[in-house]
Amino acid sequence: MELNYYTCDVFTKTRFGGNPLAVVPDARGLSTEQMQTLAREFNYSETTFVLPPEDSQHTRQVRIFTPQIEVPFAGHPNVGTAFMLTALGQVPLVNEHATLHFEEKAGLVTVTVARRSKDEVYCELQAPQRLSLGETVSAEELAGAVGLKPGDILTATHQPTVASVGLPFLVAEVTDRAALARANPNINAMQALQGRGITPDIHLYTRDGDGYDLRTRMFAPLDGVLEDPATGSANCALSGLLAHCQPEADGDWQWHIAQGVEMGRPSELFARVDKQAGQVGTVRMGGYSVRVASGTIRAD
Repeated sequence: MELNYYTCDVFTKTRFGGNPLAVVPDARGLSTEQMQTLAREFNYSETTFVLPPEDSQHTRQVRIFTPQIEVPFAGHPNVGTAFMLTALGQVPLVNEHATLHFEEKAGLVTVTVARRSKDEVYCELQAPQRLSLGETVSAEELAGAVGLKPGDILTATHQPTVASVGLPFLVAEVTDRAALARANPNINAMQALQGRGITPDIHLYTRDGDGYDLRTRMFAPLDGVLEDPATGSANCALSGLLAHCQPEADGDWQWHIAQGVEMGRPSELFARVDKQAGQVGTVRMGGYSVRVASGTIRAD
């Protein structure tokens, strides 16, 4: 079987920045095992396989694979897949806008698309689930998992906490950009977290943003992703957690986020969160994408 594929860089306006994504826009006939094999061959942090929707009112079914596992939801695959389907003319723009509904294992993901200029298309996803918070770990344990000292971890706003809006991450704040740059995943310590039933996918952030509200890094080596250049799902979870920690019961917050700088793939993400009666509501994450490559790949 020969399949068309396309690649794009997501959460960037600059080719070879951001987070690369491979999209197979017509994955009919592929088994789950074949999808996983192809994702391992592309070896990007994620590859998406697009199928007809189960509900005709929706746009597509989208399955998302890292090199090692299928995940129920992810950020840059949704933004990049929406961008690519519209770039290919498979989803028409009406007055330079479109709203797409993707069926995914975590639920229905809505993505809005807006062409802002000839060369700039902005896509914004709505997380499929409300914010949920899980276990916390000590600053000492978190620091050991990312090669830092306990003093590098800030706990005034929150302890290192598992947060999710469809995919869980262990979220922790570090003191500054220098600490963020020193972080280095410790596989044994991450396996120990996993053995206790705590996600080993760790998302670090600092408010020392150098022109951004937040700077972040995400490590998921046990999923086959040593470090991710731009993680929409993790930054969604982070944004929801920060809104949760705000003292106001009602409000709207926005964060301009940089990720991937330490990898040489600078990425730019835009988060929006609302909160009502003390409950975090909708979490949105947006950004730009650029086309990079296209071709065919054979699946046995």
